[in-house]
Amino acid sequence: MYLSAKESNNPISNVCTKAKQSLKLLCLSAPLIFASALVSAGPSEQAKRMHDRLAGVPGTSIIIQQMADLIEAGDAPGAAQIAMQSPSFYNVTIKNWVTPWTNEEFDVFAPLNDYTATVIGMVRDEIDFRQVLTGDILYIADSSTGAPSYSNNNNAHYEALENSGADLSTVLVATTQSSLTGIPAQATAGIMTTRGAAKSFFKDGTNRAMFRFTLMNHMCADLEAFKDTSRPPDRIRQDLSRSPGGDSRIFTNSCSGCHSGMDPLAQAFAYYNYDYNVEADPDGENGRIVYNAQGQLDTETQLRVQAKYWINSNNFPFGYVTMNDNWDNYWRQGQNQTIGWSDALPGTGSGAKSMGEELANSQTFANCQVKKVFKNVCLRAPQDEADRTAITQIQTEFMGNNYNIKNVFAATADYCKGE
Repeated sequence: MYLSAKESNNPISNVCTKAKQSLKLLCLSAPLIFASALVSAGPSEQAKRMHDRLAGVPGTSIIIQQMADLIEAGDAPGAAQIAMQSPSFYNVTIKNWVTPWTNEEFDVFAPLNDYTATVIGMVRDEIDFRQVLTGDILYIADSSTGAPSYSNNNNAHYEALENSGADLSTVLVATTQSSLTGIPAQATAGIMTTRGAAKSFFKDGTNRAMFRFTLMNHMCADLEAFKDTSRPPDRIRQDLSRSPGGDSRIFTNSCSGCHSGMDPLAQAFAYYNYDYNVEADPDGENGRIVYNAQGQLDTETQLRVQAKYWINSNNFPFGYVTMNDNWDNYWRQGQNQTIGWSDALPGTGSGAKSMGEELANSQTFANCQVKKVFKNVCLRAPQDEADRTAITQIQTEFMGNNYNIKNVFAATADYCKGE
């Protein structure tokens, strides 16, 4: 460093300069010191970090020692399993992981509902996680909790359960949607057909929201990432103008890229709606999911198809008219082949369950679940080649081990335990 004559003869300046030099050295050395601390972190430190991140609360000295012994013996996943025995793993970590998926605002403080509780129960019971989009599955509170009975018309059952501070690791019991909601078993599709999801994504609109938020929450990307203008637009509904703002280029170069793939897939939801009193209950707090089963016809369409699929038909009268819930996956061709669709499935079907199977059996679905767990446990997004290699390995194990998401938490905690 070169100093002016004025600075070199100024004792105050000299002191400040030396202080700046010392501070600079300290700042430069800090990352090295921190990195050294991570490398030298022993089994006890790693056990504490693993417990904090999985359970969200400090572990007792006995539990930390048990975990440290397993880590030292080379069984870090076993140590993670001990941490996941804490009720806080379900009441805090998993609940906060799932809750943002249940609403359009991604609000982590939204009330507990059947969507959230069902995912928590699936994690606890190590259910094949593909059932999150396919299963006739629902978790409710054990009758011993004193919570009001499950209702198709409100969320009182789950709000009472949450307000009581109940241990979700023990009080949730598995049942079926078809036994409680009146929806036929073949029409259930995991969380997509829960009351909580219906209130957020079937309420009003055109049911496209259910498909869009399913992509974001379970395929880890919004529609823009799937946009492909090379797909034929023949299944785009009448409500979408082909010349928005009087410019057909906007439709051709933008709108069609998303809708050409979305609309034929979202047709799987054609028989579903969220029924509520718009005048007396504008927020739909007391509404319910409805499904037009065989023989149940909508008063406007005179088909099983909900009227919302035919709204604004004058926007483009020559557009597609939805007559049933048959869906086709146009994204099996074009750029979205990279999603890794299952060759064991036909790419076409009827209803939400089979469409959920199409999504849940893709490589992207499995990869998304691992990435979400990684961010939750490691407290950061994947950053480098080592992270990507770890995610690929964990994904392979996830798919090969009956899609057990609990094991993904354990493996990820093992990977991040030295951070």
